[in-house]
Amino acid sequence: MVYAYLRVSTDTQTVENQRYEINRYVESKGLIVDHFVEEKISGGKEVSKRKLGNLLRRLKKGDILIASEISRLGRSLYMIMDILNLCMEKQVLVFTIKDNFHLGDDIESKVLAFAFSLSAEIERRLISQRTKEALLRVRSEGKILGRPKGKKNNHSKVLDRLDIIKDLFDKGLPISKIAKRVKLHPNSIYKLNLNKFNG
Repeated sequence: MVYAYLRVSTDTQTVENQRYEINRYVESKGLIVDHFVEEKISGGKEVSKRKLGNLLRRLKKGDILIASEISRLGRSLYMIMDILNLCMEKQVLVFTIKDNFHLGDDIESKVLAFAFSLSAEIERRLISQRTKEALLRVRSEGKILGRPKGKKNNHSKVLDRLDIIKDLFDKGLPISKIAKRVKLHPNSIYKLNLNKFNG
């Protein structure tokens, strides 16, 4: 299957130029696009929250993914490397037209795939290291991290008072009054979905 991915960032932009470029490209290569995936969304948005995420999950070995340029896939280098690495793992071919980029099963692509996976791993380790250093700095400044010792979280408070809450609900008291009685925020009680207890 041949997939074409077209993306613009705003409603005022159009994907038609990208479509034109892709159609000319596939014609010159003797290919036919089986499915166009279009979206109007920022390239900085998480891939999983874009149509691109669904497309990447669907891709199978031997499929081809075409974009007008590599920046259509994502805004950051790290994001693009992640996408290309996934395509390499799935043995999917990637072509971008303006950059003349080709990711396939040749030796150059395999070297690139290694570089992508290595870069992604280095980035993950750097993020982990920065997080650890930030936590150490905060602790050295005398700040206590996490919930204070002995303090219950809100969920525990709700569970401790569940019988009282259900009893007051059964008596027809509104959630706002129940919340005042048990000294909890009304949202904590709404989340219980008390109607299910009456089924």
